[in-house]
Amino acid sequence: MSGAVTVSDAVKSYAAVDLGASSGRVMVGRAGPDSLELTEAHRFPNRPVRTPEGLRWDVLALYAGVLDGLRAAGPVDSVGIDSWAVDYGLLDDDGALLGNPVHYRDARTEGVAEKVWATLPADELYAATGLQYAPFNTLYQLVAARGTAQFAQARRLLLIPDLLTHWLTGEQGTELTNASTTQLIDPRTGDWAHDVADRLGLDLGLFAPLRRPGDPAGVLRPQVLEETGLEGPVPVTAVGSHDTASAVAAVPAVGERFAYICTGTWSLAGLELGAPVLTEESRAANFTNELGLDGTVRYLRNIMGLWLLQECVRAWGDPDLGGLLLAAARVPALRSVVDAGDPAFLAPGRMPERIAEACRASGQPVPRTPAEVTRCILDSLALAHRRAVEDAQRLAGHPVDVVHVVGGGTRNALLCQLTADACGLPVVAGPTEAAALGNVLVQARAHGTVGDLADMRRLLVRTQSLTRYEPRGGTDRWRAAEARLADR
Repeated sequence: MSGAVTVSDAVKSYAAVDLGASSGRVMVGRAGPDSLELTEAHRFPNRPVRTPEGLRWDVLALYAGVLDGLRAAGPVDSVGIDSWAVDYGLLDDDGALLGNPVHYRDARTEGVAEKVWATLPADELYAATGLQYAPFNTLYQLVAARGTAQFAQARRLLLIPDLLTHWLTGEQGTELTNASTTQLIDPRTGDWAHDVADRLGLDLGLFAPLRRPGDPAGVLRPQVLEETGLEGPVPVTAVGSHDTASAVAAVPAVGERFAYICTGTWSLAGLELGAPVLTEESRAANFTNELGLDGTVRYLRNIMGLWLLQECVRAWGDPDLGGLLLAAARVPALRSVVDAGDPAFLAPGRMPERIAEACRASGQPVPRTPAEVTRCILDSLALAHRRAVEDAQRLAGHPVDVVHVVGGGTRNALLCQLTADACGLPVVAGPTEAAALGNVLVQARAHGTVGDLADMRRLLVRTQSLTRYEPRGGTDRWRAAEARLADR
């Protein structure tokens, strides 16, 4: 029996810290060559705070939630952290945090892009970095921060997952999938875009050395072991620390002819490619080239996502979501639609009124009841998913046969069915906790529990609950709704 390894011997436990824009969670994944189970150890809110200076993340509360979650997780073989993208913390000479990180929805980047483009035109910036225009990209945040006292004191910049990893381990690094959202990475080389930084006067020395998914990121500090009750050494492993990179790693696809939609506060819809698409047509269509696992490119479009519904539900006093969706299903389809990618919907507040105003301005019937507004949102999201999937195939020359929907939106059966109808393609929905599963699988691969990306996806197909939605009817009515928006 010497050297033999049984499946039970190979099963290990991994803590996945998965931080979203509205909540964080610590999940425990038990993974082996033929098994993959995920349980929730701890969930905690992520409540941004509006200070006199602007909108800020309460990163200390997030760190406390991580520690509580690791305590609840019990013994694990590794820890990995993923979160939303673009935001960061600044450290001084002593390694102390210089204030709470600024929230990407803060107003400080208004008008900054135009100043950047005056020095580095938008087409040249896209050709160098492949990143779509979004007003909150890290590059624009850094330009906005220049000249502040805080920025003058900064000696190190750590993206949110890297900041929390640093507090857990004392080590500093910049994980590549998240770094690729800063608009300071060349997606062709997977290295810093030095010419972009030089032309804009940005010091890349602020960033810690690059890490890749699967790289070691240190071990839990003695104080963390004491705080959590864990016995060391407990390694921390770099994962796809941009939550979308982890979610795409957990798409249960067979073969390459698939599109994905990572649904939650945002919808990220696109393709997994072997090389970036840096054409002017791609820039005009506002597609982004972010880096994924094993040198892949996440070629996708950002869509406002379920943020639209979340904000409406908040404005309505948090009614029962299940009842609201049932009522929305009875509202006539495609009566009114809005552009779910419109930056006008980015800021919080007055969402039902803003949706009504957009419908009024485009000459469509104005949704008045919560059910009508909800149906407008879901139809609009499905329409945006359709446009993104069609545009991505055309721009990349990469046809697809199926759309995989992963993330929180998989719980919304109406949205999944509408997406299948709009795209005219089958939709496979699941897993719901895709980011956490991708996080776990990258750790498991790094520690020898599972194989390559294809093996990871085969394991997901065998072990996860998936639901298939077939398209109903033709796509003519969706094309007509598209034309309505195009005529605005």
